[in-house]
Amino acid sequence: MLVVHGGAWTLPLNKIEVSREGVKEAAKEGWKQLLEGGSAVSAVQAAIIALEDNPEFDAGYGSVMNDLGEVEMDALIMDGAKMRSGAAGAVSSVKNPIKLARHIMENTDHTFLVGKGAERQAKIAGIEQVDPESMVTQEGKDEFQLYKQYDSAVNSLYCARNKELISEGLGHDTVGCVARDSEGNLACGTSTGGITGKMAGRIGAVGCIGCGGYADNQVGCASTTGHGESLTKACVAYTAIHNLEQGLSPCEAGLAALNRMMNKVGGAGGIILIDRNGDWSAQFSTERMAWAAIKGDRIFSGVHPDEINEKPLSL
Repeated sequence: MLVVHGGAWTLPLNKIEVSREGVKEAAKEGWKQLLEGGSAVSAVQAAIIALEDNPEFDAGYGSVMNDLGEVEMDALIMDGAKMRSGAAGAVSSVKNPIKLARHIMENTDHTFLVGKGAERQAKIAGIEQVDPESMVTQEGKDEFQLYKQYDSAVNSLYCARNKELISEGLGHDTVGCVARDSEGNLACGTSTGGITGKMAGRIGAVGCIGCGGYADNQVGCASTTGHGESLTKACVAYTAIHNLEQGLSPCEAGLAALNRMMNKVGGAGGIILIDRNGDWSAQFSTERMAWAAIKGDRIFSGVHPDEINEKPLSL
């Protein structure tokens, strides 16, 4: 069982189909790992690498620029079997930040490394590094110019009063994956290039365990997306897992966590969940969120609220 999201935001019309296909292809990459007997962690990493390598998503190649015109990416991964986790923050030259997050989880005594220290670990691990400028598409550069025109970022991007700004394409589409393998082990991962115009050094929810993601074999796993500061304040990933622990279904648990965030701090976002039994959900409070799920021989996908497309799986 595996679920992928491509970010909860307004998602302009010209992005809908490419995002839909992108999350479906990423889900298939993760599913291949599970079919070959791979772990939930390996499936999560494979799916997120596919999204990081796809310029349509704001993670890895396709990341946006901060207020200095620089790239700073964050990623998180968590293994629910042993409650291990790893996160990398504010890295600029790592091609696939999710690989670095996994290295930190499996090969260091720490859970979260940022900046130069994180990039040093990437070199030690032999993880591919690139020129930071190569991670930004022309569209990302155009978004940065739009940001400077409006002089608006983080707190305003998810507010109704800035619909004009969002309608022109300035948005946020963190990616993520949750998976359950044949052994019943659970894992989650999340990766982002941040929000256009964010302050240099800013880290949102993605790198923070319990905010950007959480996994516990005894309960479930979650990956979130949306307004990072709100996700962090409300600890949305852990809140959803706690809701599962209290007996709510994945759908109920996700919606309750998102509603709590909205009521407490006014933030919008999305969440994907799998519980310990393999039941799953994909919920969001933004206008759209591209997602895909694979269970058995069926693939499910959606972008709009209440949309669930189901088809036979073809790899």
